[in-house]
Amino acid sequence: MRKNYLTIKSAGTNEIVISKSKFIANCKRVENEEEALDFIQSIKKEHHSANHNCSAYIIGENNQYQKANDDGEPSGTAGVPILEVIKKQNLQDTVIVITRYFGGIKLGAGGLVRAYGKAASAGIEASGVVERKLHNVMKAAIDYTWLGKLENEIRNSSYLIKEIAYADNVEFYVYVPEEQEAEFSEWLTNMTNGQVMITCVDKVFLEFDKI
Repeated sequence: MRKNYLTIKSAGTNEIVISKSKFIANCKRVENEEEALDFIQSIKKEHHSANHNCSAYIIGENNQYQKANDDGEPSGTAGVPILEVIKKQNLQDTVIVITRYFGGIKLGAGGLVRAYGKAASAGIEASGVVERKLHNVMKAAIDYTWLGKLENEIRNSSYLIKEIAYADNVEFYVYVPEEQEAEFSEWLTNMTNGQVMITCVDKVFLEFDKI
């Protein structure tokens, strides 16, 4: 299971104009190839009158699903430049569709490569980028006499409290980066003189803005 990776924050759209041609980039985070293909088809349907709807995606923990489509543009001038932008920004689980409305001025192969690359970057900028980091949800159960001290110490640390449950003991549920589990457990154990019961109850991804 991957631990940390970059992907786009949310679906986003951006538009640029180059030599009177309009390039509209639509980006989306997807979990599988079927979602990517459905998104591409939805954009094609929305912009059915456009000259081209070129696309690329990278999906999977090991980037095992990759595809670029020129949709009628000269081979290698649209889909591949979009794919290269996704790769350069180290994004995963990302699909980009760039719609082109031809403005009457031919750009040439080099111009198309630059235009589609620029449009892809603009789309990613509009969507934002997040780093998804795998965290363990750690449960720390302890007597109520420790409630104030433990809550204060955790809130002043780099760890994030998910929730506090009030049962027979007070139970803190804390997000801890997977690689810091041992360090976290040792920290709480030392702080409470060994009076805390610590268990890992779940694993989740938290997202942190990059751009």
